[in-house]
This record gives sequence, C-alpha cells and structure tokens, in this order.
Amino acid sequence: MIMEEIQFTREELRRYSRHLIMPEVGLNGQERLKSAKVILIGTGGLGSPLGMYLTAVGIGTIGLVDFDKVDFTNLQRQILYTTKDVGRQKLEAAKEHLQAINPNVKFILHQERLTSKNAMSILEDYDVIVDGTDNFPTRYLVNDACVLLKKPNVYGSIFRFEGQVSIFYAEKGACYRCLYPEPPPPGTVPSCAEGGVLGILPGIIGTMQANEVVKLILGKGIPLIGRLILFDALDMKFTELKLNKDLKCAICGKNPTVKQLID
Repeated sequence: MIMEEIQFTREELRRYSRHLIMPEVGLNGQERLKSAKVILIGTGGLGSPLGMYLTAVGIGTIGLVDFDKVDFTNLQRQILYTTKDVGRQKLEAAKEHLQAINPNVKFILHQERLTSKNAMSILEDYDVIVDGTDNFPTRYLVNDACVLLKKPNVYGSIFRFEGQVSIFYAEKGACYRCLYPEPPPPGTVPSCAEGGVLGILPGIIGTMQANEVVKLILGKGIPLIGRLILFDALDMKFTELKLNKDLKCAICGKNPTVKQLID
C-alpha cells in the first residue's frame, strides 16, 4: 500500500478519537486506514456489515461491486437496506446509506457483474479484496484474480447456521483452490435462496471479515492467512483449521496450469 500525505479535519479527529488513543492504531494507523483502498465484491448479507464497519472506521476509498436490485427477501439479513429501498439498485442505496455513516469516505461504484473480462481491471487498483459473494463461479474468479494480482482475498461464506472466514493470500499462504481445487458439480450444493440462512449469521461473519481487513491494513495482530475459521451459530462454536499451500495447486502451485481468468 502506497502511503500518501494524509491530512485530517478537526471533525475527523473527533470522529476517530477512540482509535487515536489506542497505541495499536494512533494517528499513524488512522492514516493507513485513510490511505487504503478496499473493494467489496457483493453488497448483500456479508457486504452490509462489511460496508458499514469499514466505512465507520475510516477506510479512505471503498469500491463496491454489485449489479442487483434490493429485493424484499433481502431485508431479513442485508441490514444496509430498508423497506423503502426495495426495487432500487443496491449500489445506489448502499452508497447513500454508507455516506450517511461517514461522508469522509470515497466510494467507487462498479455496477456490473464480475467476469473474466473485467475482474483484473476492476480489482488491480485496490489494496485488499473482500469476497462477499454467494456463488462458486465468482469465488473462484475472485481467488484467481487475487493470485494473479498478488493481492489478499478476505473470504467469507454463509449457509443456514454455519459460516467460514479466512484470508487467501498466495504470496504468504494458501489460496482458495488449495482448499477447494475444483468447484462442486452444479446443483449439489444448495444456495442460501434454496437452503436458507439465519439472518444474524452474515452479521457475525461479515464483521469478522471487516476485522481482518483492518488488521491487514494496520499490520497488527495475526491475520487469518493459512487459517480457516468455522463458525456454528447453533452451538456457538468456533473451530480453527490450519491451511497449507498445495504445491500442486492449479494456480499458485509450483507448476500452475491456470494462467488466466476463465468464467
């Protein structure tokens, strides 16, 4: 991340005062947050808490990728939107609500579906990529683009009462393909629309992702690189698994066979 000269207004110093008194953050850390460029792939269940907290903590530039409209069925878990937003473009509503939280943040809207043709150009200008998607093709696309761009991919997924969080960063550890080399056959894994999801779950997982983004930017703590957190909301149980880089991985192994993006 390239640090530029950062200045804060008096209002910003008051806004971030609880950060500034923390030795782990301080003025230098807040400058790093304001210099950072983070992009959220998806502004739904996971993207809602992600967007709200990353905006509140003062990430300087936040990119938002989505092409969908707010549906009534979204409101049970996508807390960024209200009943009045039903039918609106998600990015339009998201930007409006996020700017109300913190007008100091710059938002860049990418109102389009992420594909093999546009992924590299969209993601290349950001420091951290956050995967808040709900389908396997886009997860593999985001992973492969991050590997090729040498950028960290803060991953989260949810289903019914269970969630997962990790950081896939091929430069320092495993990528998504090291864990799941191939996507499951179509129709074998139900989507949230088919199997359901507890409305509170994306708030828990998305907030954990936001925490990992901030840690990466600040360079503090132990990030979830090479570690996968499994969360069971019914039993309120966290399980941590160690992830090792697969030397035979199709994209980040010693002899990669995937050298360009595919849909």
